[in-house]
Parts: sequence; C-alpha cells; structure tokens
Amino acid sequence: MNLHEYQAKQILRSGNITTPRGIAAASADDAVKAATELGGEAWVVKAQIHAGGRGKAGGVKVVKQLEAVHALASQLLGSVLVTNQNAPDGQPVNQVLVEETLPIARELYLSLLVDRESERVAIVASAAGGMDIEEVAHATPEKVLTEICDPLLGVQDFQCRALAFALGLTGEAYKDFCRLLPALYRVFMANDLSLLEVNPLIVTADNRVLPLDCKMSIDDSALYRRKSLAELRDDSQIDAKEAAANAANVNYVALTGNIGCMVNGAGLAMATMDLIQLEGGTPANFLDVGGGATPETVAQGFKIILLDPNVRAVLINIFGGIVRCDVIAEGIIQAVKEVGVKVPVIVRLEGTNAEIGRKLLAESGLAILAAESLTQAAKLAVDEAA
Repeated sequence: MNLHEYQAKQILRSGNITTPRGIAAASADDAVKAATELGGEAWVVKAQIHAGGRGKAGGVKVVKQLEAVHALASQLLGSVLVTNQNAPDGQPVNQVLVEETLPIARELYLSLLVDRESERVAIVASAAGGMDIEEVAHATPEKVLTEICDPLLGVQDFQCRALAFALGLTGEAYKDFCRLLPALYRVFMANDLSLLEVNPLIVTADNRVLPLDCKMSIDDSALYRRKSLAELRDDSQIDAKEAAANAANVNYVALTGNIGCMVNGAGLAMATMDLIQLEGGTPANFLDVGGGATPETVAQGFKIILLDPNVRAVLINIFGGIVRCDVIAEGIIQAVKEVGVKVPVIVRLEGTNAEIGRKLLAESGLAILAAESLTQAAKLAVDEAA
C-alpha cells in the first residue's frame, strides 16, 4: 500500500526526523491559507498522487505570490496528472501539499527497501539525486551505492560513515546524515515498510541534510497489525477493480487482455496465465480468491472481473484441496445467476469431488463450459474470447 508524500512526512516527523514545513490542502482557498500560515516569500505546491515523476509532469512548482498559489492549486486539484510512472491513464489529484522553500545546494538520493535476493533491508544512495535518478541508475550504475543491513544489528555506524564519505558530505551535513540514516531505518522497521525513498535528500546552503520528498510503501501483509496506517489508504489512486478487490479481501491485479481469470492460489494463477499466453490469448487480470474460496468469494470475483469492459470470456481454475469442488461448483452456478454473466464461462475443477462438481455444472442449464484439464480450459477460453 502506497502513501502520499504528506502522509509519509507525517510518519517521518513522528520518528523525530526533520522535514520541510508543509500543509496539505484539498481546495485552492485552503492552499492559500496554508501558504499564509507557513509565511515566507515563496512556496512549493506539490500535487499529491501515488507516482513519481511529478516534477517533470508539471505537478511540482515553486510560486512567489499567493495569487499564484491559488491559480496553481486550482489547476491541479480535480485534474488527472500523467507522469512517466503512471502513464497512460494517470491519477487524480485530490490534494496538494504546500511547503516552505529551502536554499538547496545539492540533491542526493537515498532509499531503503526489502532486497529479496539477500532477504535483508538494503540502503541505496547516490550523489546524483533528483528528477533524473532513473537515467543515472541506467547510464552510470557505478554512481549508485548499496549497503545491506544485518537483520539483528540494523544499519551500523560504519555503514553510515561509508555512505556519508562516498556522498561527499562534510561537517554538519556529515553529522546530520549519520543521525538521519539510523532514524530512517527505525521508521522503516517500525511501520513494516517495503520501500522508503527520499528523492531528493537535500544539502542546504548552510550544510544541513534533510528529506525534501518522501515516498513510502507499506507491506500489505502487515496491514492487519498497522490499522492506523491501513486507514491512510487512498483507493482513488488505484484501478477501480483493484479497489473493489481490496474491499473483498482478494488479490487482484488488472492487466490488458480479454480473458478474465479466477483461480485459487497464486502459483496456480500464474500457471493459468502462462497457459493462456501459450495458447495465443492474453489474460485480463490476475485474481487469486485464496485456497479457502467460498461461493461468496467466487461471486465477488465475478463482479470484479466483469468491471473490466474488455473481458470477453472468464476462465475459472479451481483446485479443490481445502474446499470441495462441488461446493465451488454450486458457488459458480449461484454467482453466474446472481451477477448475470453474459460472457462465456470456462471452468476447470480438480481435486476433492471434482467429478460431482463437473456434473453440477453440466446439469445447471447455464452457458458454462466444463474442462477436464487446464490445457483444454485455456484453449476453450482463447477460442471463446476470439
């Protein structure tokens, strides 16, 4: 689950990390009030969306008059901002963050993330921070520095010193960085984050270091114990089908094909999608209703899949291990009737009471095609969607 910048900075401040002073606003008038409260002669107005690349897309600008704050906030609020990270559809701007301006001498890059290969938290840093960090990482990877944290010891002093020296920090900036990095690690661990990215991490004209921007992603699997963080979810920033899946507590990822997939088990779902591709088709989604799928979750799955107007056939692939196939078959029949499915439905059942399940489907009188193998099911789905 991603957070907005203003939310991420609130969490940083709760971890005793200094950030630029800023106020989130949901209207142009509130943005002017925020600028007035902050004071100063110039302000940064930032569109709040769950994507990077906002600066290049016109979503982050410095303005010097209150009238300009009002005009820019009016322009951004209610618009859809398209960046290189959320193209082509973009994301709606429902809030802006109005911040004080700071004298920037240098822009650095710093992030903490879960490194799946080492199964540890990795610290990634670069002296070439800012809007072009992706190009820097691609063209000059030697400018990107990495430190791996021991899961028992966390980030250690020698790692802070090594990165600070490599980034060319001296004096107060060096001390600030060596205090900041352990504090960021504590925030990362305390909130079950999968990503904490500070870009840019700035060095000010008076040689201090602080995060000018911040992006946070929380491990979805930990949200059950981070209820206050879960309440920060903004479903307007994600696909409507994925938002419905979150509400139904099923795993869904929207894709670009025309064959809807409903499978119980992530591995089986990926194998199903592979076979669809092998047979010349394209999956419209990844949908895992879980090993303990019930008629209710099957019905919810249908509703979510059919929110996609591109779906021309639905392939259901259920392995009856935890749950019996005849129970799933009854759920499919009930769901098809309840939802009013108007596209072909192909069902492959395997496991406990699979024969009984297939018989129930055949005798249902509904336009449901029962397949005895996954390969046959994939071929039928591709044919029906053509």
